[in-house]
Amino acid sequence: MANSRKPSRSSGSAPRRTRTSRGGTGSGSDAKGGRKSGGSGSGRQVYPDADRFNSYTGIRALLNPIWCYHGFRIAVLALTCFGVVMVFSSSAVTMISQGSSPWKQALSQGGYCILGLILGWVASRVPHGTYQRYGFRFVCGSIVLQLLTITPLGVSVNGNAGWIGIPGVFTMQPAEIVKLALCIWMPSAMLVAVERYERLGLKAYTKPVGVFVCTLGAVMVGKDLGTTMILVLIGVTSLLIGGFPGRWLSGVGAVLAVCIALFVIGSPNRMRRIMATYQPCTTDAQQDVCYQAIHAKFAMGSGGLLGVGIGNSREKWNYLPEAHNDFIYAIIGEETGFLGAVMVIALFAVLGWSLVCVALHMRHRYVSTVLVCITVWIVGQALVNIMVVVGLLPVMGIPMPFISAGGSSLIMCLVAAGVAASMMRAQPQIKAATATLGS
Repeated sequence: MANSRKPSRSSGSAPRRTRTSRGGTGSGSDAKGGRKSGGSGSGRQVYPDADRFNSYTGIRALLNPIWCYHGFRIAVLALTCFGVVMVFSSSAVTMISQGSSPWKQALSQGGYCILGLILGWVASRVPHGTYQRYGFRFVCGSIVLQLLTITPLGVSVNGNAGWIGIPGVFTMQPAEIVKLALCIWMPSAMLVAVERYERLGLKAYTKPVGVFVCTLGAVMVGKDLGTTMILVLIGVTSLLIGGFPGRWLSGVGAVLAVCIALFVIGSPNRMRRIMATYQPCTTDAQQDVCYQAIHAKFAMGSGGLLGVGIGNSREKWNYLPEAHNDFIYAIIGEETGFLGAVMVIALFAVLGWSLVCVALHMRHRYVSTVLVCITVWIVGQALVNIMVVVGLLPVMGIPMPFISAGGSSLIMCLVAAGVAASMMRAQPQIKAATATLGS
């Protein structure tokens, strides 16, 4: 009797016909809908929902995570390079008046830029899980560094004891490290607290809130109100997104507001700055507490549409104090005009949009919260700086991220950008695209 079994498929039998992907000849489709590369035999596999990117057309292309990733990197590089140019332009006259080379501040800023880019690249190669694992050690170390400002190593600048080092040789601002440390650790602590909330109740939030208060206290010891406000924004954002109970969050906000108010009232100089911002300046105040704000407005007002040209500022001739630091945006408005000032705002808008869009695409709660915290830090600080320059907020000594002169701020902003890039690559489509491009 003949064998009735169906013959098995051998290597020499005709292959089973499969449906090919659109535009391909011989490329198969996996069970989940993800496409594999075809005729070249490379075997590269794209993530299952890669086809969904075909819907990012027209205005929806602004939501494409890959576009956001590269837009973020371009915005950071553009702001950094533009900042080096503007630091040179705004500081050259001041350096000459001090008997130094006009290139001194620009070369220093360029060196910080190179160091920051290197450290930022290293930070971008660290897996996001490593940041989550060692975040608590990082924030504790940053608090210790900040407390060194009240030791003999502390250096006071313009009444703020927020630096450590040797004057004229080396100084650094630990508060910039505290900002990044809080962005990295606080979201992780909130995830743990949410898991323990049903079992422990409000006690589950003791650790994140306690450490947050410690960071604020360490910075407030140095009388740095501006940095304290940025830390409050970061911390409140982490609490809000992390699931801190709303009725208690309003209470925490009220306590923080009272503490900051008492901190301001306890300083006559700060009260004078606030009153000078929201009340007409007297004749005496115009040469004292209002002087910097008035000359910042002179610079912004004289820029017009296109500006007076790079290097042609009048206010930088020792009329506007801190022209290359906290008030560099006034020189930008004077030399590049309305268009240049708007361009800077647009770059920060691109940076913030890119981070938030990728955060919304992210399924990893820790990563998305870190991205939002970094956005609040960098974009929020830029907005505060701009509002100070145009007179909407009192002078509080907050530099513009990536642009203002200063090594601590520039380096830590670039490191934060590297951390953000590492977090963004946790998104599947960005991970696939960067693996292909090797970036």
